[in-house]
Amino acid sequence: MIEREFGAVDFDRVLKNANAQMARTAELQTTLTALVGRAEDEDGLVVVEFGQAGLKELQLHPKAMRLSAGELAERIKLVLKEAMADQQRQMSEAMEEAFGEDNPMRFGSDPEGAMELVRRSQAAYDRTFEDVMGELDRIQQRLEG
Repeated sequence: MIEREFGAVDFDRVLKNANAQMARTAELQTTLTALVGRAEDEDGLVVVEFGQAGLKELQLHPKAMRLSAGELAERIKLVLKEAMADQQRQMSEAMEEAFGEDNPMRFGSDPEGAMELVRRSQAAYDRTFEDVMGELDRIQQRLEG
């Protein structure tokens, strides 16, 4: 039987965590595909739904036709922006639920936090690599000796 644990590296645990992460990612992808951001202007004249493929629905109340073309265009742009923000908020919540503290979306507004995570990940990778290489050296010495 092959030894699956080398020093501090438990490969079974690493594989189990990777499989769990992949399952969460597949489930999250399905969830994200179905999200629809919605928004409405304060007068209820413009309603927008925004999904993965872009604008899903644009409803204009008949009274909206009384607005000037420029005013209507501005309202549509504003409500579209709000619907997109709603979808983004829903995405963030879904990712937070799926990944918890490991939510990659949390760094959208915190680039320094993202860089800190990269630095910590690099350090963890370096430690793991050194542990594995040390264990492989010990195995090689046992096989040669």
